[in-house]
Amino acid sequence: MTITIRFDLPINISESLHSQAEEQAKIAYIMTLLKHGEISSGIAGRLLGVSRLEVLELMGQYGVAIFPDQNRLF
Repeated sequence: MTITIRFDLPINISESLHSQAEEQAKIAYIMTLLKHGEISSGIAGRLLGVSRLEVLELMGQYGVAIFPDQNRLF
């Protein structure tokens, strides 16, 4: 199953900037799925084409807990 998200951008945005924005939107979406437990970090890595270490770094940048139930431990 795939999901396609589309939106309109002004025509004067360069292709390079458009590609950058598209990649950032993809990362943010995948990090949101990960944060809500919809996917695992392994799946996130595969979808993004990055290593597990890079996924962990992205999780830190997006405020995604490495251990989702860590609040329950204490």
